[in-house]
Amino acid sequence: MNRGEIIIIYNVILVMLSIIITILVILLFICCKKKPIKAEETLPTKQSASSYSLMDIHTATDGFNYRRIIGQGRIGSVYAAILPNGEQVAVKRIHPSLVLSNAGLGFSSIMKWLSLADHPNIVSILGFSEAPGERIVVMEFEGMLSLDFYLHQNYDGVALLDWSCRLRIAAGVAKGIEYLHEIMAPNIIHGCIKPSNILIDVKFCARVCDYGLYFFLGNNYERKLGLMGYVDDEYWIEKKGGSKESDVYGLGVVLLELLSGRRNSDNQENLLVKWALPLIKEMKFSEFLDPRLVIPSDMRPIVRLAKVALACVGNSRKSRPSIVQVAAILTSLEVGLSF
Repeated sequence: MNRGEIIIIYNVILVMLSIIITILVILLFICCKKKPIKAEETLPTKQSASSYSLMDIHTATDGFNYRRIIGQGRIGSVYAAILPNGEQVAVKRIHPSLVLSNAGLGFSSIMKWLSLADHPNIVSILGFSEAPGERIVVMEFEGMLSLDFYLHQNYDGVALLDWSCRLRIAAGVAKGIEYLHEIMAPNIIHGCIKPSNILIDVKFCARVCDYGLYFFLGNNYERKLGLMGYVDDEYWIEKKGGSKESDVYGLGVVLLELLSGRRNSDNQENLLVKWALPLIKEMKFSEFLDPRLVIPSDMRPIVRLAKVALACVGNSRKSRPSIVQVAAILTSLEVGLSF
């Protein structure tokens, strides 16, 4: 075998080895390649609100029986209801005058968007019903009562809401608002953060409700009565009205109510704020804190909570802390509870 033949055989072997190696690499790639994971398998998302017929809602509420009313507000009346599948829910029936004034609004689209919100510190919207002259919102119920009830209406409420519980409620409300402001896309502005729009479940976890529904009030007098005392001064000056900063202001007022035990009026301008701010600044906590509770031995969490409330209500929108900052501070207080 001469030298030329050897070179040819050598080149053939190299080519064959290259082909074999290429085939092995391709097979290895195919075998090792993972099957793509579908988005719905890794990131389960909440289903949008179900549409119910008015007949279903009528049946669920026993014909909107007044005995089933569990709450009444500026936007509408709330009924305890049982759906055809046996699920217990809360049904908010929007006042007829507000339905009429918002007749051209895309109600179903708004409800489907709001219903995508899913967080431990908010009350989920489960469904809706729309008919001539009727707008219905179906929400979670589970026997929840409002923070307003526990603080200002129930004689036993003060015993149930000790300082530790109040700090946890404050942190829960902040985390719920933070979710609406920063996680939901598009972001959701609540519109009126106040104790009657914060529900307390059986585990005393705070749940924010009625988020995004205050558009129903428009710019009429009823809107002012329903919001006064829980929105900042800029709310009435700026055309856009509700904002993240205004929601933070409302949270600050709620913190003042948790600390003082006093109810703020929703038809008079910021009386609680005007009373509380000087006392907090001068550290006169014996005059400011809820007299129905014993002042804790460790005052540091309470003082910190009061300073957060002060920052929320005592500054202009430009200087006000964001809900992310507020939630971080209140969560740290909740984690470090020592009483």
